[in-house]
Amino acid sequence: MSVDTRKAERRTLQFANLQEALQDARRVAAADAQGRLRRTGNWTAGQALNHLASWINFGYDGYPATPPWFIRLLGPLLRSRVLKGPVMLGMRMPGVNEGTFATEDMPTEKALAKYEQAVQRLTTAPPSTPNPVFGRMTHQQWMDLHTRHAECHLGFLHP
Repeated sequence: MSVDTRKAERRTLQFANLQEALQDARRVAAADAQGRLRRTGNWTAGQALNHLASWINFGYDGYPATPPWFIRLLGPLLRSRVLKGPVMLGMRMPGVNEGTFATEDMPTEKALAKYEQAVQRLTTAPPSTPNPVFGRMTHQQWMDLHTRHAECHLGFLHP
């Protein structure tokens, strides 16, 4: 049975930067390995970490789809709100079966390693292509976007 993530219990996270998000992801993975992780959302820790890593990598390797025109039109207007938070929950991409991409489950340890590599990649240099929703962004804006994204998904995982 699917959980309505707009109503589900979650940790209210406010990471100062992507490194704090990575530290929390490591705590989540450790709790999962010890059988102490409690989930209040729909995804496993492996799914959430794989999703976060994949979305960072999409900025370098290409996005799986182009958003509808109205989202591309509104995206730049909403960019500042999204980058500064609070996190918007329950967003679904129109026409996408699961509501988003990269929802495949993966062993938590493997997903954490993928997330660590993606964070390192983003920390080193920003993607060179514009974001399909928000357009051209500074390196700091890319970092902020993925920090907010991590707050959203890691909030449903309680170490």
